[in-house]
Amino acid sequence: MHLIRIREVVGAAGDRIDTLHGISAGLSLHDTVLPWKDPNTPSAAANKAPNSNTSANPNPMSDYSFDGLPAVSTIIPPKQEQPPKTVKSIGLSPWNPPPPLLRQQGHLLYLQLTTNEGEQYQLTSHISGFFVNKSSNSKFDPYPRPAPKNVAAHSLFSLIANLSISFKKSFEALLESNNKRDPLANFQLTNAIPSSPWLVSPAVNSLSAHQPDLTRTQETYLISGAENTETLRDWNEEIQSTRELQRDTVQDRVFRERLISKIFAEFNDAAARGAMMVARGEVAPLNATESKDAQIFVYNNIFYSFGADGVGTFTSEGGDEAARVAVGKDVGGVKAVNQLDIAGLAAPATIIVDYLGKRLVAQSIVPGIFKQREPEEHQVDYGGVEGRDVIAENEAFVPTFSEVSKALKVKKHAVWDKEGNKHVLEGSVETKGLLGTDGRKYILDLYRLTPLDITWLEENWSDNADDNAKPSTHNYPHRMTVLRPELIESYWRLKMGEFVKDELEKRKSTATKLQNLSLTIGSEESSTNEANPDGIESAAENKERTVEQSAVQERVDISAFSLTLNPDVFCAQVPQTDEEKEEWARDEQEVRTVCEHLHNKVIPDVIHDLKEGEVGFPMDGQSLSRLMHKRGINMRYLGKLARLTKEEDARLRALRSLAIQEMIARAFKHLANNYLRNLSMAFATSCLAHLLNCLLGTGLNKAPKPHLDKDLQELYKDADYSFAKVTPQSLKSDLEAQVQLRYRHSLEEDWTLDIKHLQLLRSIALKLGLQLIAKDYHFTAETYVPSGESRAMTNGSAAYAETNGHAHGVTNGKKRKKNGGRNSPTHTNGSELPGQPQTFSPDDIANLVPIIKDACPKSVLAEEALEAGKSSMMQNQKEIGQELLLESLALHEQIYGILHPEVARVYHQLAMLYYQLDEKNAAIELAHKAVIISERTLGIDSSETILAYLNLALFEHHNNNTGVAVSCVRHALDLWKIIYGSKHPDSITTLNNAAVMLQNLKLYPESRQWFEMSLSISEEVSGKSSVNTATLLFQLAQALVLDQDHKGAVNRMREAYNIFLSKLGAEDPNTKESEKWLEQLTQNAVSMAKHAKDVQARRVRRVMLNPRVSTMGARPQPQVGQSTADMVNGHESQHSHRAFDSRSIDELIRFIEGSGDMSKSQTTKKRTTRGNPRRRGGEAAVGATA
Repeated sequence: MHLIRIREVVGAAGDRIDTLHGISAGLSLHDTVLPWKDPNTPSAAANKAPNSNTSANPNPMSDYSFDGLPAVSTIIPPKQEQPPKTVKSIGLSPWNPPPPLLRQQGHLLYLQLTTNEGEQYQLTSHISGFFVNKSSNSKFDPYPRPAPKNVAAHSLFSLIANLSISFKKSFEALLESNNKRDPLANFQLTNAIPSSPWLVSPAVNSLSAHQPDLTRTQETYLISGAENTETLRDWNEEIQSTRELQRDTVQDRVFRERLISKIFAEFNDAAARGAMMVARGEVAPLNATESKDAQIFVYNNIFYSFGADGVGTFTSEGGDEAARVAVGKDVGGVKAVNQLDIAGLAAPATIIVDYLGKRLVAQSIVPGIFKQREPEEHQVDYGGVEGRDVIAENEAFVPTFSEVSKALKVKKHAVWDKEGNKHVLEGSVETKGLLGTDGRKYILDLYRLTPLDITWLEENWSDNADDNAKPSTHNYPHRMTVLRPELIESYWRLKMGEFVKDELEKRKSTATKLQNLSLTIGSEESSTNEANPDGIESAAENKERTVEQSAVQERVDISAFSLTLNPDVFCAQVPQTDEEKEEWARDEQEVRTVCEHLHNKVIPDVIHDLKEGEVGFPMDGQSLSRLMHKRGINMRYLGKLARLTKEEDARLRALRSLAIQEMIARAFKHLANNYLRNLSMAFATSCLAHLLNCLLGTGLNKAPKPHLDKDLQELYKDADYSFAKVTPQSLKSDLEAQVQLRYRHSLEEDWTLDIKHLQLLRSIALKLGLQLIAKDYHFTAETYVPSGESRAMTNGSAAYAETNGHAHGVTNGKKRKKNGGRNSPTHTNGSELPGQPQTFSPDDIANLVPIIKDACPKSVLAEEALEAGKSSMMQNQKEIGQELLLESLALHEQIYGILHPEVARVYHQLAMLYYQLDEKNAAIELAHKAVIISERTLGIDSSETILAYLNLALFEHHNNNTGVAVSCVRHALDLWKIIYGSKHPDSITTLNNAAVMLQNLKLYPESRQWFEMSLSISEEVSGKSSVNTATLLFQLAQALVLDQDHKGAVNRMREAYNIFLSKLGAEDPNTKESEKWLEQLTQNAVSMAKHAKDVQARRVRRVMLNPRVSTMGARPQPQVGQSTADMVNGHESQHSHRAFDSRSIDELIRFIEGSGDMSKSQTTKKRTTRGNPRRRGGEAAVGATA
């Protein structure tokens, strides 16, 4: 470990080639965004008055184009200088390992060092330290050199410094280079798998980027030693023993949850690596004679199987499709059980990995699961043994299973085996209990914890469906349409609310009766209490007792409320007695009620909330999926979402477009997986490139051809090459059929014309784990230029093209000649086959990474502290709340490690809370950390990262760092354009904030344009007469005042006032404020007009009283055409002058001078010139500056 750390510290380790994490995994662009800040001091930049030409000021927004194409260079880090080398190489010597005799003398390792001076040294790692030995490449003598070359040191670092003269200086330069980046951007992720970007720089795919490093292959030996390299970990024992640690004190809980997070992260890493090897065929199956889907594997003490119906378990449920869904639901069930953390109940560690079209399940091996039992014994101890035919019962499992059922709203119910015998189970018949040989109780097969969506099944499933029927009448692909747990939770909350309301109504009516009775009794006793001297005190006590009783009455005991659902209804169970049938019918009706709640309440509420802006509008398919899942809506309802949003409202049109894009991407994923499943990895990129060309590249080539290597085809004769027969027409038909089959939605005939190419490509890449070369992909013939012709990149990044494209031009030509037409992986103008251009080539797919879904539980302790802190803040207990929030932050960092998605989210939440508490510096620090961690763990262009950048911009702006804020907004908008496109419904607020920031920088013309763009989107999204539009009109009027357009300001303010008056009424504060502004602006505009008129009148009188001026021809014209600033020392009259018709004055001058033609041309020319600065400023804010 010491050698590995020293190699990393001195910069000799280089880049690791990691098959799991992908290229540029854990990338952060945070440090490349902030250098956009004004090089002058931030405070001066905020207060400095702009020059007359505002485009000369530093402004990240100056070249932003509202309707321009998205720039892929936004998510590619700029080319960085190579860090200085401290040594040429340091690694293991070929003389390892030490012989037994020398090992007894304390020799540990032999190293080989080559310094920057070119000197090579053989080093001995001894228990006392490090020293230079007398060995060479051909002679072994590991003893110390004689004096004066007997250099030795306790630390390897000190030894290198003594041997190399330049080491100290170069190491200081290395430290200085590393300090230019935020430390969080350099830390290695430990408890989370880093995010792999879907676009990678062409430079990382070039041959020159791969550097030789012999020690890179020997790190396993260095970490484990010669004797321990083959040692396997018992994952199940480690996980279960960790979960059984004490949890009595807070310290015990912190220690336990930190270990749980660590062991789960290590298991996920190891299991994903093994799954990739299984998918590539590098692990031998245990049952090689079985069919491919039925084969099982064991690697690194982890059990692997395919997510397919290899043994016919799901034949009646939908076969392979049902099995694929079942394993995904199983991981969700295991995660729910892990989160409950029930003592005495164990669940195997489980993840699923999607890779190369295959879905693999990786599980820790449960002791005894492979044990051959006696003939009369069942393979499992509780639940269904062989489907529903044989059912086992065991009282030892009832207590723990009942806790799971209570927490997950599962009803204790009866089921019947094939003999008709009744068995009462705590969970679904599919959920199994196994008593391991280690004495632990394990819960397995948790894919049916919730009931089936019977409404969907009755509409879209029939046991006797005709396979030859049209797609619209085909069965849904599987019958595993279970309801989401979030839906059950929301329904439970609804029913509990109704229960509490009913209880309060009952108590209220009872209290009314008792009050009437007490009034009657009180009137009877009043006569007896007249002589009581303590009567006043007794009345006070009575009143106090009444208040206490009313407070008690307000508390409702919800322990009497119970709502549980039977997960086995509609699953071919046959009740035997009439009583059982009645109860079963009630259970079925309850499930139907939940389904009705989904259709009639949940889905319409989501659409309403999105229409009214009650929730954040999703930016891409991932955020749409999160929103739907959070509300308890399955993704199969995307089609219904699209149908219900087919109306004129702009927000709903955007939602419909996003839903259709997500359906197409998911349908493409299913089709691609079908082609990849039976294909060798050598043809995976060819298959994917051809399918992408058929979907997205038809604008460039209407008949794309696959790129297949005939020699490789001879080696894999049994592979399925059916993808080569796919055409754009056949793929279009297949996608339409898949969308109709899976989402019950019919795509429009011309849907291919409406797709957003780059956004759809990103969605597909994220779903399939593609890492593509970052370049301008030509989706249409208009943007394509044949190689050899120079062309500016469409994203406006000429430097990016020069950096990442030109270096490989020669290689491209040589490779094409050598390989008979194969493309270079870094071709900048689109990928070409001989004689015809194509959008994608196999070399454009740089890598495929696995898609992982794990079952890691969240930290209960950290979440409790966070919720307690929020609750205290809401109750205005700021000191306690802040202490709890800081404690929650410390717990998150201790348990998860700093670089983890959950830590990024808590940073984000705490930054918002501190901002609301006016703790600006703390909020900014947390926001910066949230940005970096979100980029590295969630993705550099994820929707959560964009929100983190926008919040950071808001905080920086309010801390007077507007230059930094504008840079963050610009980067967020560029990311937004990549993942969604332009004119996102929620971008109105962001554009408005950007306009305010530009105002703060005194860039008034640019600020005006951003206000106008925000207003145009608002008019399209919310309508021209909405309150939101009126608010933006109000702000735009103020911006026009700053830009000296008083007439336009009056018109805009009048529009805002009219909308406020009609929508909110005359007494609303908004209406009154806009009325005051309108009056003031009107007065100012009138006074400015009078002033301009007086100036022009004096100008005319001066011309009339000076006859000599008329003989000078064009001389008076510069006076008429010159700027108002030169005439009256102010910008105000310049813009007010434009509002008046100057033709009468020109005619008068022409009449006096008698030179009409020349004066007319000059006046027109001057007036055009006077208008140009604003127009140029407008173009600068929208397009590229000159």
